[in-house]
Amino acid sequence: AEIANVCNEAALIAARKNKKAVDMEDFESAIDRVIGGLEKKNKIISPEEKKIVAYHEAGHAVAGWYLEHANPLVKVSIVPRGLAALGYAQYLPKEQFLHQTEQLLDEMCMTLGGRAAEEIVFGKISTGALSDLERITKMAYSMVSVYGLNDKIGNVSFYDSKQSDYNFQKPYSESTAQIIDEEVKKIIDEAYQRTKKLLTGKKKELEILAKELLEKEILYQSDLEKLIGKRPFDTKTTYEEYTAPDAEVVDDVIESDSDSEDKTEDSKTNSNNGSEKSEEVNKETEKNDSEKSND
Repeated sequence: AEIANVCNEAALIAARKNKKAVDMEDFESAIDRVIGGLEKKNKIISPEEKKIVAYHEAGHAVAGWYLEHANPLVKVSIVPRGLAALGYAQYLPKEQFLHQTEQLLDEMCMTLGGRAAEEIVFGKISTGALSDLERITKMAYSMVSVYGLNDKIGNVSFYDSKQSDYNFQKPYSESTAQIIDEEVKKIIDEAYQRTKKLLTGKKKELEILAKELLEKEILYQSDLEKLIGKRPFDTKTTYEEYTAPDAEVVDDVIESDSDSEDKTEDSKTNSNNGSEKSEEVNKETEKNDSEKSND
């Protein structure tokens, strides 16, 4: 459904521009519109706020760039879109069903990169990290109380798929609830300090991206590679891993029609040759028997 939505949006964008066909630029604009909402060209942002947004988004980009298990960046923008978004970073998540602790922690640090960058550069924080904080809070609570990824709580999950949201009851005591809250806060605080340490060490790269964003407003992965170098991790998509030369290959046991026909012809030829040889042997035998009887 989402792919169909993007295709429809791309077709509409191309039609508005009187194009004869839909090109990649139209698809990119359609993805931006589906993910971030309509572009707000009439939204006026003060130079000071625009600078904060640029460093915020650059913080996300730099943090994700140097975290091994974070999703690779595709695009970062400070063009206002939707109802509230003043900027956003777009990533390419890997197609997988299972996530390990280090992956979740790196994703959390990347999400906190915007707020950490604001504090490092301006010495204060803004309300721009609302959706980021909402996301990491849910992630941390899931790690502790749902997936059993916390040492203090242990291999326990308080998730109940049969329980409705309207009749939710905590299946644990108040003391356990307090421990969960403390562990969640600990995870988030440690992730934030780790992110600040990373961005402090990469402040030069942070400055480069933020200034380039203020000038161009949109940066792609190729732009980041030119500005701060390639990502120091060999990140491959699921498709690239599957098609790699050293990947395990399963032989195709289904024969094509041509192969089957060739084998049938070979079989017929061998059968005919066998029949001819058999006839020759029989004739030779009869000849010998005849000679013996004459003798």
